[in-house]
Amino acid sequence: MAATSKPEAFVCGRFSLSLRRPLIMGVVNITPDSFSDGGDFLDSARAVSHAKQLVDEGADIVDLGGESSRPGSAPVLLEEERRRVLPVLEKVAQLEVPVSVDTTKPELMREVLASGASIINDITALRSAGAVDAIADSDAGVCLMHMQGEPRNMQLAPVYQDVVSEISEFLCERARCLLDRGVGASRIVLDPGFGFGKTDQHNVQLLHGLSAIGAGEYALLAGLSRKSQLGRITGRKDAKDRIGSSIAAALAAVRHGASILRVHDVADTKDALMVWQAFEMSATNSGAVSS
Repeated sequence: MAATSKPEAFVCGRFSLSLRRPLIMGVVNITPDSFSDGGDFLDSARAVSHAKQLVDEGADIVDLGGESSRPGSAPVLLEEERRRVLPVLEKVAQLEVPVSVDTTKPELMREVLASGASIINDITALRSAGAVDAIADSDAGVCLMHMQGEPRNMQLAPVYQDVVSEISEFLCERARCLLDRGVGASRIVLDPGFGFGKTDQHNVQLLHGLSAIGAGEYALLAGLSRKSQLGRITGRKDAKDRIGSSIAAALAAVRHGASILRVHDVADTKDALMVWQAFEMSATNSGAVSS
């Protein structure tokens, strides 16, 4: 079984999200040590409130994470990740948008899918034993991300011969594991993993080659929000001061083929997308009339 063209919708559980416009995935980190907002939403009530706020601001998807994957971070035990995520998911799953859970653990994947999650977002692209089974046994959507190394060492010395082709080949291979199990291409999203085992130059090359990832056969996710490269470009050391640069990166990602944007600042991103799309449509319509 093989994909033939980019799907028109992202199908995840009971949801089918049209890809005719870019989708916004709002981030809720239920962790003490995430690079941007570590500790802000470790309390379950605050995490739920923030998730509701993101939906009110226009998030199409809410992404919950109970384990930091910032450079240098250490793994979290299953029981601790479960303790962080499940109480928040119980409340957030009642919202009328799909909920994604960012985890690498097959046991937790099955638990969150049974508790109302519609998407699994895995930075290891389902390489843990049993992870592919967890998705194949469900109707969930899945985001497969590329990472060279592990969070604790991924930024020490990343090396590629051809970063775009190597990452595309890896992600296509991981997607094929799902296709072979009967998971449709419309349930699969590919994420090249900006900043996960990549230098700044690798990230630039990936952005310019984004549309080639997956040979144009899958929806693509870009997660550039507040990342350290943006701080090196702008001189903004505090991640929370990188809203403007995050929006610029998001628009560049859409220009190069991203269908989903994983962001911290939903309202600002949504406004920027609406204005950008309005000008793009006006330019297209003007061209059509003048010709």
